[in-house]
Amino acid sequence: MENHQISPQGAAGVTIRKSMRSSKVEPVLFNTFNAIFMIFLVVVTLYPFLNTIAVSLNAGNDTIRGGIYLWPRQWTLQNYKAVFASGTIYDAFWISVARTVLSTVLNIFLTTMLSYTLSRKEYVFRKPITVIFVLTMYFSAGLIPGYFLIKDLHLLNSFWVYILPSMISAFNMIVIRTYIGTIPDSLVESAKIDGAGDFKIFLRIIFPLCTPVLATIALFVAVGAWNSWFDAFLYTSSRQELSTLQYELMKLLSSSMNSNSNPNVAAGVGVNQETAVSMVTPLSIRAAITIVASVPILVVYPFLQKYFVVGLNVGSVKE
Repeated sequence: MENHQISPQGAAGVTIRKSMRSSKVEPVLFNTFNAIFMIFLVVVTLYPFLNTIAVSLNAGNDTIRGGIYLWPRQWTLQNYKAVFASGTIYDAFWISVARTVLSTVLNIFLTTMLSYTLSRKEYVFRKPITVIFVLTMYFSAGLIPGYFLIKDLHLLNSFWVYILPSMISAFNMIVIRTYIGTIPDSLVESAKIDGAGDFKIFLRIIFPLCTPVLATIALFVAVGAWNSWFDAFLYTSSRQELSTLQYELMKLLSSSMNSNSNPNVAAGVGVNQETAVSMVTPLSIRAAITIVASVPILVVYPFLQKYFVVGLNVGSVKE
């Protein structure tokens, strides 16, 4: 009986072949798992939005039955007609646009100026001023004292009540100041040697270099200003011409809920099919309102998305 022995060279060859097969299989397995996971993530992310679109395009009376997923069962534009039926919605839209643009521009510019000042080590009051701003993140006077402050500043029923209170943000200041801290001091020192003043350094060097973090902060500020409605309810509710889009949509949703409070009407009892299709319900009108309010931000986001991750990560690193 022959004794077959594997030489060391043969064993090494077998090991190499196994290693080569393993090196070919592992990337395939990883790519397959990665593709499946990403497809699942996309589906989970997009489904709520697509479902909202389907509900907004479906007849309100039919939506109550449920079962609407990615495709409307009874197509209708009645929900959007109900949203845009009021002539005030267009004026409110432009008020919201003006408010969002001005709030974002002023907040970014002024907060960046403050952040640059507090990032300078030669500024002797930078630590106490920073502490004062940080305290405002944890302590607030409350709603009633805030209302009386706005009243004493003569900002009630004024467009500037949307702008002035939001010009500086303590959280945004901390993020931008941290980002400015990553910029080499040699750039500022070289500019000073060349005779540049602080304001010129800020405009020509600091501000352009902060583009990633500023785009991130701009998105936060713009979304907050666009979605805000409570300040319109508190401070400008007596002047219709200063109403914002979100406040008008909130009033529309509230009136829709009140008009559909009758359970027989909501269920379609005693209502013919043509009337049922034209009906709107709180669920369908809420879906239409969500789409109308989301579209402007969805249009702006792709232009800022490339800066979003970089700005957020770098700006959040501690000094």
